[in-house]
Amino acid sequence: MTPPVFPMPLHSRDSRAAMPDRLTRLIRLGCLALSVPWLLAACSKPAQAPAGTAAGTASPYAAVARGRVDIEGGLLTLSMPREGTLARVAVHEGDHVGKGQLLAALDIEPARLAVDAAQAQQEQAQAQLKLLEIRQAAARQRAKRLAAAVAAGAGDGQSADDASEAAAQLDAEHESARAALDMASQKLAEARYELKQRSLLAPFDAYVVHVSAQPGASVSPSSGPLFTLLPQKPRIVRAELNESFAGAIQPGMHAEVVANSDSEAQHWSAHVLRIGRVYGPSTLENDPQIRANARSVECVLAFDQPQDLRIGQRVIVRFFAGQAPKD
Repeated sequence: MTPPVFPMPLHSRDSRAAMPDRLTRLIRLGCLALSVPWLLAACSKPAQAPAGTAAGTASPYAAVARGRVDIEGGLLTLSMPREGTLARVAVHEGDHVGKGQLLAALDIEPARLAVDAAQAQQEQAQAQLKLLEIRQAAARQRAKRLAAAVAAGAGDGQSADDASEAAAQLDAEHESARAALDMASQKLAEARYELKQRSLLAPFDAYVVHVSAQPGASVSPSSGPLFTLLPQKPRIVRAELNESFAGAIQPGMHAEVVANSDSEAQHWSAHVLRIGRVYGPSTLENDPQIRANARSVECVLAFDQPQDLRIGQRVIVRFFAGQAPKD
């Protein structure tokens, strides 16, 4: 007997028919959600091109490097050459000093007394030498007369020998006195030198950048620098050239030095003086990881026109592949 067939409710048939359509829509929504990040990444703005270049055009620069403004030899730090108490500080920060100008001085009284004592010893040695020269001349004259008398048969030979011996003894004393005078003169020169070492003088024309001294302070050569001077020398640029560009840069090449700012409004013409022969770590790179792994060569440039830029100013150096463009 055939079992009875009950008709399926209408709403059940509609729900089963609608299930494939819902599943399809869910799959489509999932695919769309997964594709949105990729679409956004594809539509994002590309990385900024290097300064001075445009997309699809050749760069006029052979290399670009970071640099800083400096002078040959760098800043000069000075300390007192002798130990003592500062009696005077003659300059202040920001002053301009000339070569030989006094910067600071210690208490000079002990050194001055030493100079006076050495000078007195020198004068005493000079007087002793002068006295011996007078006695020496008289002894030589007497020995000469007695020798002539003996030769003429009118004198005593023993007296002539004694006079000759006395003259020879005075000659030896004269040489000793001359040596004593030389020694006294040497001691006087040493005392005067020590007196000069109690004063610190500017070795050349410069600006006083920093002063860490004041009267009454106890100082010594090992107590650290008291003055920092900026010599009046032409400004240079020390650029850190990446090792991949070291072979492309040669002395004499033209370059453009740009202030390390967003506006890049200030720029100066320069040329390469020399390129270092030793690789070293980068010191001007801001990223610590890049700074630790990068190797660079120092490249020194001179400005074509004298500049009065601040020492230590960060700059960007662009090396021209050919001749520098005319303004």
